[in-house]
Amino acid sequence: MREKISFYFERNEGMNTDKKSIVYLHIATMLFGLSGVIRQFVEVPSVTVALGRVICSSPLLLGVIVAKKEKLCLDNRKDYFLIIAAGMVLAAHWTTFFQAIQVASVAIGTISFSTYPLFLTFLEPLLFHERIQKKGLIGAIILMIGVFITIPEFSLENRVTVGIIWGLLSAVTYAVLTLANRYFAKKYDEKLICFYEQGTTMIVLLPTLFLVRVQMKAQDIAGIILIGCVCTAVAYTLFVSAQKKVKAQTAGLISGLETVYGIVYAWILLGEIPTVREVVGGVVIISVAVFTSLQKE
Repeated sequence: MREKISFYFERNEGMNTDKKSIVYLHIATMLFGLSGVIRQFVEVPSVTVALGRVICSSPLLLGVIVAKKEKLCLDNRKDYFLIIAAGMVLAAHWTTFFQAIQVASVAIGTISFSTYPLFLTFLEPLLFHERIQKKGLIGAIILMIGVFITIPEFSLENRVTVGIIWGLLSAVTYAVLTLANRYFAKKYDEKLICFYEQGTTMIVLLPTLFLVRVQMKAQDIAGIILIGCVCTAVAYTLFVSAQKKVKAQTAGLISGLETVYGIVYAWILLGEIPTVREVVGGVVIISVAVFTSLQKE
C-alpha cells in the first residue's frame, strides 16, 4: 500500500513538473516575442539596441555561472576560435533582426526571421556531410512561396520589401548560429555557450559607441534594459531550464509561437494590424517552421 501511495505522488510530481516546464516555455517564448515590440519604443539605431542587449545579459549570465560554480573554460583553442566566430554571427543576427523591425514592422521582422529553416535545409547537410531530405526541399519551396506572398513589390523603395531583406539576413545568420550551437551543445552547458557568444557580441559591437552618435533618453535606456535582462537573460534561463523536463518536439513547437506572440503584442501595444498579405504569408512560413521543428524530434 505504501509503495502504491509513493508511486502515486511520484507520478503526480512528475506531471506537475512537466506542466510547470511547459508554462516556463510559454513565458520564455512570450518574452522573446516581446523584445521586438519593446524595440519600437527605443529611438536609437539597431546596432545600439543589440549592444545594449548583451551588455545587460552577459554579466548576468556570468554571475549565474560563477554562483553555481560551473565550468567556465572551454576545452581547446579550436572551440575558442569557433565560439568567437559564432559571437560575431550573433552580433549580425540581432542587429539585422532589430533593423527589420525598425524599417518595416514587428510582423514583417518576425515573419521573415521565421524562414531560417529554409537556410538550415541546405546549410546543415553541407556542413555535417548529410543528405538533403526530400521533405526539407519541399518545406524550403513552401517557405519561399510564403516569402513571395508577403513581399508587396520587388522594389528597394518599399519599406516592407527592405524589411523582409533585413529579416532574411537575420534568418541566415540565425541558421548559421544554430548549426554552431549544434556542435557546442554536445560539449558544453547552454549557459556557458550563451555567455561566450554574447560576450563576444558585446566586444564586437563596443566600437559602435564611438562610430554611431546616439542621444540616449530615459525611455531608450529602460527599453534596452528590459530587452537585455528580461527578454534575453531571464527568458533564456527559463527556456533552458524547461527544456530539461520536456521533449525537444514540444519545445520546438512552443518556440514557433514567438512570431505569433510578437504580432499580437504589436497589434495591442503599437496598433500594427497585419495586412492580409502578411497574414497569409506568415501562416505559410510559421506552419512550415513548426512542422520542421516537429520532424527533427
